[in-house]
Amino acid sequence: MNIKLRHLGESNVQITPLGLGCWQFSNRIGFAGKFWPSLEEVPSDEIIKISWEGGINWFDTAEMYGWGTSEKCVSQGLQKISAPVESAIIATKWHPIARRAKRMFHSIEEQLQRLAPYKITLYQIHSPTSLSSIKKEMEVMAELLKAGIIRCAGVSNYSARQMRSAYNHLEKLGFPLVSNQVHYSLLNRRIERNGILKTAQELGITIIAYSPLEQGLLTGKFHENPSLIKTRVGWRKYFPLYRPSGLEKTKPVIETLKKIAEKYSATPAQVALNWLIYFHGDRVVAIPGATRSEQAFQNLGTFKFRLSETEMDEIDRISRKFI
Repeated sequence: MNIKLRHLGESNVQITPLGLGCWQFSNRIGFAGKFWPSLEEVPSDEIIKISWEGGINWFDTAEMYGWGTSEKCVSQGLQKISAPVESAIIATKWHPIARRAKRMFHSIEEQLQRLAPYKITLYQIHSPTSLSSIKKEMEVMAELLKAGIIRCAGVSNYSARQMRSAYNHLEKLGFPLVSNQVHYSLLNRRIERNGILKTAQELGITIIAYSPLEQGLLTGKFHENPSLIKTRVGWRKYFPLYRPSGLEKTKPVIETLKKIAEKYSATPAQVALNWLIYFHGDRVVAIPGATRSEQAFQNLGTFKFRLSETEMDEIDRISRKFI
């Protein structure tokens, strides 16, 4: 599939509008890993193969996803299909909680070992919660960039103010901040209200949307069969939107997605992703995950059609209550 690439921020790195989110490759290790089934139930190699061969060129993982398990899975899956080192783009993150910025030097050595032979294209601060200042973090990022250890620097879960601060500090050191990875979906549009999206657009920063399908809610399957919620691994079953009142509140969005999906022989999830990566131009990309091969194929189906302006506006109107 021929997928039009986009620049990652103001860098020369070009990525597909969808990457593969790889949190689900945590093998239930660590607090974050408990959200997903074990790797015995998640065919990571097959999901990576389908995504890569379908045209997706980047994979988002993190140090804290199974404390390195996800990073190992990404490398293993890419090696098994002989994905060229120079072509595969890896985005990973440094876990900052209760750590100082200098810890990044040690962490990235371990991460590179797990990801080998693949390199780190995009290195991200996972959250604004380290024991060091944003200034100190960006100074370390600049050193990693100067040394050629990473190609791009990004952040995750940063507010508009924190993102601007990181951008300004890194710019003074001669490098752009290229991305901010944040929660963004049709059922969580807060970045349009709190200044994150506007600031990113102003600074030329790419927004990487995680949970773009709201943990499966935008597929419509839980609206069709609410009893499925009780069978889910992890704590998503306790989220407000998964309660009966939440399903009722989100039903108009799901019904609109279903109606439009019929026109394109698509799924509600594909319509939701299509809106997300095109409505704001080319500065918003998304990283849907997949725990089954069919889901990886469905992600790719997002590129088989393009919503009209009228359809995007209709989806915008029906989901504005979630801004």
